Amino acid sequence: MTKKVRFTALRVADFICPPEKPQALLWDLGQPGLGLRTTPKGKPSFVFQGRYGGKTIRITIGSPDSWSIPEAQARARKIQREIDDGLDPRRVKADAIAADVSARETTKREGVLVGEVWSRYVAERSEHWSESHLKDHQKMVQLAGQLVRGRPSMRTQPGMLLPLMKLRLGDLDSKTIESWAAKEVKQRATRARLAVRLLKAFLRWASSEGDYASVVDVNAASGKKLRDILGKPGVKKDHLQREQLPVWFAHVLAVENQVISVYLQCLLLTGARREELAKLKWDDLNFKWKSIYLADKVDDGRSIPLTLYVGYLLNTLPRRNEWVFSSPTSQSGRLVEPAIAHRKACSAASIELTIHGLRRSFKSLTEWLDTPAGIVAQIMGHKPSAIAEKHYTVRPVDLLRVHHQKIEQWILEEAGINFDAENVEPCLRLVGHPS
Repeated sequence: MTKKVRFTALRVADFICPPEKPQALLWDLGQPGLGLRTTPKGKPSFVFQGRYGGKTIRITIGSPDSWSIPEAQARARKIQREIDDGLDPRRVKADAIAADVSARETTKREGVLVGEVWSRYVAERSEHWSESHLKDHQKMVQLAGQLVRGRPSMRTQPGMLLPLMKLRLGDLDSKTIESWAAKEVKQRATRARLAVRLLKAFLRWASSEGDYASVVDVNAASGKKLRDILGKPGVKKDHLQREQLPVWFAHVLAVENQVISVYLQCLLLTGARREELAKLKWDDLNFKWKSIYLADKVDDGRSIPLTLYVGYLLNTLPRRNEWVFSSPTSQSGRLVEPAIAHRKACSAASIELTIHGLRRSFKSLTEWLDTPAGIVAQIMGHKPSAIAEKHYTVRPVDLLRVHHQKIEQWILEEAGINFDAENVEPCLRLVGHPS
């Protein structure tokens, strides 16, 4: 360190590096160790130079545009005190930067909204979910007043979890969720219980993510008080009684939408789950060997008989695309929401019955025929309940057909439907070309 001058604003502003030198240094007479360094093409910076551990060290303080001369002198004195205390100022500076970065990240995590994290959660996990499970997540956070595809006069209602999406993730605690649940359960108890189940899974996922693990309260939706608020779900027992079959069929046959009418009848006559039947494709039907392949949610899939009346009904449907129960207004091209039409039909018939109640009705009605439980379970896609059923009993489709056809015939007779398969000409209508 050779040339020392007292730093002034003018001297600092006029300091340049000669073009023939790699760098130029100017040292402050008023503060030992404080210097000004620049290069021919670079901008000047305040630096500190001293000795630590028997070696000369140099630390950049900052640009004169950001640091005044008194501030740079104060910083130089602080660095010298650190050396006097036996500290490596380079390590002190690195630790301070790391602490600042950590504090900024913590502030960012604590400030992130539940809705932002929810969007990331759905995007990351949706490929592992079924279509209906994904829709449940989307409906829970949907905005109000959006157009419903295929129903211009309808607008969406706000999602049940939407109020929580506007909170910071760190503020999503048990008291907040309990207060929210106490309001929602009064109007939509079943939906509120579903929302909490989805929320619990979301919190578990967030707690396993490094970005949110230190912020999220994984047990916020798992307390006993919350369970007491939600209450226990009642066991649904809705099903069609034998004497209700005529009026139910009469009103379902009167449904204007032919696809929905056929779909509802097939649900009752096959005992299938609503989604596995809604996803039925034309390639899944074998009219020659009278069988239907259903994408079972328990196993990879199962084959059930294509009974005579069901086969006749399916043959009346238009082939718009790959889906048997197609819809020209649905984004997916297939039937999505038949429950509205079914509720109207049941209301007109003075019957309380859900879509899933049709599956329950199939099982209940087979009791009138003393159909073997294993036969009914295999048609419905229930898991075998006994070792012999699971490992030793194998029933081909043609054996199932013997019993399934009897079930269908009995239900139609009780409903007052006169169906003669031999005198019915299948009327397959082709609309466009299958996609």
